[in-house]
Amino acid sequence: MRSKDVQTIVLSKLNMDDTTSKDWLVLLGAPALGPKRLSLLFQQFSHPSEIIGASCNTLKNMGIPGAAIDYLRQPPAPDQRSVEWLAKPNHYLLTPASSLWPTQLEALDDAPAALFVVGDVEALMSPQVAIVGSRNATRDGLDNASRFARTLAKAGFTVTSGLALGVDTAAHRGALTAGRTIAVLGSGPDSIYPASNQSLAMAIVGSGCVVSEFMPGTPPRRAHFPRRNRIISGLSLGTLVIEAGLNSGSLITARLAAEQGRTVCALPGSIHNPMAKGCHRLIKEGATLIETANELVDTMRPLALGLGEDIRRRLSDDDSASAPIEAANADPNIAQDADYQCLQQALGYDPQAIDQLVERSGLSASAVSSMLLILELEGVVNAYPGGRYAKARAQ
Repeated sequence: MRSKDVQTIVLSKLNMDDTTSKDWLVLLGAPALGPKRLSLLFQQFSHPSEIIGASCNTLKNMGIPGAAIDYLRQPPAPDQRSVEWLAKPNHYLLTPASSLWPTQLEALDDAPAALFVVGDVEALMSPQVAIVGSRNATRDGLDNASRFARTLAKAGFTVTSGLALGVDTAAHRGALTAGRTIAVLGSGPDSIYPASNQSLAMAIVGSGCVVSEFMPGTPPRRAHFPRRNRIISGLSLGTLVIEAGLNSGSLITARLAAEQGRTVCALPGSIHNPMAKGCHRLIKEGATLIETANELVDTMRPLALGLGEDIRRRLSDDDSASAPIEAANADPNIAQDADYQCLQQALGYDPQAIDQLVERSGLSASAVSSMLLILELEGVVNAYPGGRYAKARAQ
């Protein structure tokens, strides 16, 4: 659980007081006022209260539909269920105005207007890799999802998926054994679907977060899942598809990732496995063929370094962003941190596997993985194929 001090820092970074959050809830409840129109409005207005108070003619000239204008002319009180949801600990409404808004989403033409987040909101800024696949995966598919997710988490990545049965569930569980994971929902943040994954969602919140663009109380609907998928791919540096039929929703996620300019990877399978046909099609269309978990880490690591640079550049211009961002924005005082000193003493100039560093340092595998990624972003260590690390040699 977060301390009150850390909770206060996070809330200040959200750039949102109680009045502002209620104004946002009013806007998000407006009919015919989706993410694209809200984005258009915020190009002219700087605060939700200005949109709510805008004249009908101004809104009409901006192409806002009549239903939305009528709603804003006499706006109702904010949705009480959402107000009560936001009042709970570690429940957040994240908007593009916040310094914690994921930089990855800024490149999306159809980015969500806001996100409801339960758990560690800062996890959204960490380097993420999406793992998706069939709800009816084979035993091999489930094992691969768990193993690949665990390796990614050990390497310092956050694994992002959709909390569905099958591959998604296996990926979330695999990541939790070595690090953290993020679940993106196709329902409101208080409506876990499927219900059988309620305990898994609670475990995810313990180290990562559960995310939704839908307001509390929104049930899962078929049309919501493609929207969920664009957030999964949009948050991630790349997407790995593990077992997908030719009509699988995972292929939608892969297509969205490609359209967003993200890396698409696929795991090949037996030609006799119908759940491999979608992956084989992706590979034919240009997806990166991945055979091992370490190969996936090596593919994603350069992209993570680029994301770290983007985050540091943005936060350096943001006076409100005074606290370190885990695994993406390195703590400037790492040289004085006892754990970092211990890890750097364990490192040599010859590449070593994480397991060796864990044994030498006495630190946990998840801690070593996250610290190595931060040290790599800082140029203190170099990464080598096979998930090995060594001290960076002086130039």
